Amino acid sequence: MRKYITLVLAILAVTYGFAQDKVEEKKDGWVKNGNFSFLLNQSTFSNWQAGGENNLSGNLGVNYDFNYKKGDLNWDNKVIASYGLVKTKTSAFTQKTDDRMEFNSLIGKKATGNWFYSGILNFKTQFTKGYNYSKVAGVETRTAYTNFFSPAYLNVGPGMLWKKSDNLKVNISPASSKFIFVDKAFTLPNAAYFGVDEGKSFRYELGFYTSAYYKFNIIENVSVENILNLYSNYLEDPQNVDLDYQLNIVLKVNKYLSTNIAFQTIYDDNAFAGFQTRQVFGLAANIKF
Repeated sequence: MRKYITLVLAILAVTYGFAQDKVEEKKDGWVKNGNFSFLLNQSTFSNWQAGGENNLSGNLGVNYDFNYKKGDLNWDNKVIASYGLVKTKTSAFTQKTDDRMEFNSLIGKKATGNWFYSGILNFKTQFTKGYNYSKVAGVETRTAYTNFFSPAYLNVGPGMLWKKSDNLKVNISPASSKFIFVDKAFTLPNAAYFGVDEGKSFRYELGFYTSAYYKFNIIENVSVENILNLYSNYLEDPQNVDLDYQLNIVLKVNKYLSTNIAFQTIYDDNAFAGFQTRQVFGLAANIKF
C-alpha cells in the first residue's frame, strides 16, 4: 500500500516537473468553468469468427468549478458527476459502467505567502442502485448491493492549504471527521458493509486527511487533471491509508469534440480488500458552461 501511494505521489511530482503553472493574480469575484460531456460506444458483429458480442454503451459526465475570491479569502468548489450504462445482446439486464457524484468545497483565509488557514468538505455518493450479478440454474439474476446515499461519504475538518493557483493546491487536515452513511437494509454482520455495523446507518471516523489537485496542459489542446485524496483513521488501523486517485485527460479535437481518458483507483479496506479501478476511454461531445 505504501509503495502504491509513493507511486501516485511520484507521478504527480513528475508531471509537475513537466509543466509549471504561470500564476496570475485573480481578481475578486466568482470564476466559473464547467464541461458537460457525452461518450457513446457501439460494437456490432456478424459472422465474426474471432468472437464478439453486440453492445451499446453511453456515459454522461459533468465537471464544474465555481471559485470565489475576495481579498485574502478564497473559496473553491468543484462538482464531479458521471453516469454510464451498457447493454449487451445476451445479458438480461442493462448494467452500469459508471455512477458517481462528488462535491468538494475548500475555503481558505491567507496566513502567509501561499499558505492559508482552511476548512474542507468532501462528499461522495452514487445516483442509483448497484447490483451483484449471478446465474441460478442458468438464469441471470441480480441482487441490490448499493443505492443512493448507501454508501455516502462525508469528510469535514480544519487544516492548512498551500495554494499556488486554482490549478495547483494541497490541503492538509490533521483532524478530519469522516462519516460513512448506509441504508440499514443492506448492513451485514461483522462490519461487512463498508465498515458499518449491522443495524446501524452510519460510522464515524477521525483522522488525517490530505487532498491534492493539479491540472495542466502537456501541449496545446491536451489537458491533464490529477485529483488525490488520502485518509488515515486514528481510531482504527491508522496504517491502512484510504486512497482515491483520479486522472482525467482531455485531448481536444475542436470546440465540441474531444477524446476523453479517465482513470480512477480506490483503496478502502472497509469497502473491498484490494484496489478498485475504473477506466473510461472514448470520443466525447462537449458543451462548455
